Amino acid sequence: MGKGKTMSIGRDEVLAVLAKVTVPGGTLVSRDLVRALMVDGSQIRFVIEAATPEEARALAPAQIAAELALKALPGVTSVQAVMTAHGPAPKAATAAPPNLGGGVKIGQHPTPHQGGPARIAGIDRIIAVGSGKGGVGKSTVSSNLAVALAKQGRRVGLLDADIYGPSQPRMMGVSKRPASPDGKTIEPLHAHGVTVMSIGLMLKEDEAVIWRGPMLMGALQQLLTQVAWGDLDVLIIDLPPGTGDVQLTLCQRTHLTGAIVVSTPQDVALLDARKALDMFQKLKTPVLGLIENMSTYVCPNCGHEEHLFGHGGVAAEAARLGLPFLGELPLSLDVRVAGDAGTPIAAGDSAQAQAYARLAHRLIEGGMA
Repeated sequence: MGKGKTMSIGRDEVLAVLAKVTVPGGTLVSRDLVRALMVDGSQIRFVIEAATPEEARALAPAQIAAELALKALPGVTSVQAVMTAHGPAPKAATAAPPNLGGGVKIGQHPTPHQGGPARIAGIDRIIAVGSGKGGVGKSTVSSNLAVALAKQGRRVGLLDADIYGPSQPRMMGVSKRPASPDGKTIEPLHAHGVTVMSIGLMLKEDEAVIWRGPMLMGALQQLLTQVAWGDLDVLIIDLPPGTGDVQLTLCQRTHLTGAIVVSTPQDVALLDARKALDMFQKLKTPVLGLIENMSTYVCPNCGHEEHLFGHGGVAAEAARLGLPFLGELPLSLDVRVAGDAGTPIAAGDSAQAQAYARLAHRLIEGGMA
């Protein structure tokens, strides 16, 4: 062998050495503990796979013995052995479903569903308010639209389906825990002429919902079918942002009048809004129209109007897609303050309230609400 060259070693030679390294119950090879064996010229790499962390600790001497035996082979320049332990997966930190008493727990797995989307008894129309991304004011639009419709004489319900981030209890100014006197039906709350229900009413204000998909879908099913909504002209559903489990379950299992998609004017928000539109189209849910939120900002001091996020992008997108453009809503500190205080701006008579009144009137005139 020439100077500077190293002797190459074969895979079988390595396995023959490992077959002599004893462990409880046999050897590394006879117990099939060796994984990912790589023999690259003079370099050897492999994994010792233990079943549990406890077994990994017991196998530590065998790992050292294997490395020493392989390093003693002629031509071997490096040996790298890694110990892994799989074992059972740690139990997920899943929060217990809220218990309303009488055996009613929110967040149980959904019951089997046969057939297509079903109607909910006593509710004439159901409108889902969605967005492709968070932060566009979808929940603000939902609460104010519900209040504006109620002011115009409609019997309105508002369901907060944003299970991970429920905000309607704060925006509607309700905090009482819903009850279930008969152990079957959940009694909703009422505020500003609207019947309100939210998972947030059953949790502490800072308590997170840590649920997997089936619990999420089961909770949505319960909030739709076990709540005593009464007779409603329209139920507004405030969806979570994006295109996930809640949207899929709602569109597939519930007969919706249609969906409204909220976006801000800038291109980035519109890109996400298009995904929401595409989702509703694929789920065969009619899109009733688009709303441009945070469309204009009017300075409260001088009255100057500014388009902070651009202007008209949502109207142009609606025209391009052949969808109704339902209107522009202003960006206003008063809207945020009113929502935080629990009295939606639409309950008053300000210019911002009038914008929601026009939106509600358009939906009523179009037979959508």
